[in-house]
Amino acid sequence: MTLGVTLLAGCGYNAMQAGDEQVKAAWSEVLNQYQRRADLIPALVKSVDAYMTNERAVLKEVTEARARVGSAQMSTDKLEDPQAMERFQQAQGSLSSALSRLLVVTENYPTLKADALFRDLQAELAGTENRIAVARGRYVQQVEAYNTLIRQFPGVITAKIMGYAPKANFSVENEAAISRAPAIEFSNTRGATPPAAPAPVPAAR
Repeated sequence: MTLGVTLLAGCGYNAMQAGDEQVKAAWSEVLNQYQRRADLIPALVKSVDAYMTNERAVLKEVTEARARVGSAQMSTDKLEDPQAMERFQQAQGSLSSALSRLLVVTENYPTLKADALFRDLQAELAGTENRIAVARGRYVQQVEAYNTLIRQFPGVITAKIMGYAPKANFSVENEAAISRAPAIEFSNTRGATPPAAPAPVPAAR
């Protein structure tokens, strides 16, 4: 018995156990921050709805994207399923895009931008996006360390015996889409043409 425990420890079993728990903890924090963002959206939509009259489609898009996020839950027992991770990323990415479009549209409403409640919610949302980025980065690091551990010798043998499988990670393509800042085009520069070059001055004779 003692020999078996010693052999398992020497083959990385304890490190795998610790790594598995660290990945799960990091993922729980990712979910925490995404949920925090989802909880902010009803109040944000309500504050914007009081001002907007022509952008109903944008508000509907945000509401529907939030609903899809709610149906694409990703618990720690699904972390070994790349398809589940992809569905989760797609849902969160759609919500990020919808929120970006909503915030761009608010540029057309100076009264809304001056509203104290909207400013507070916008600041909360920006802070949450930063927390999401940090939590996601930590998760990526923990998964990389764990997946490397169970794929290297002699850990790969222990992993196969004990049933440890690689964890799903954020893909590069989706991560870039989620993290991309929205392109904002201000009305006073849209379609502007550069001034014509001044005519050359005739040479003196």
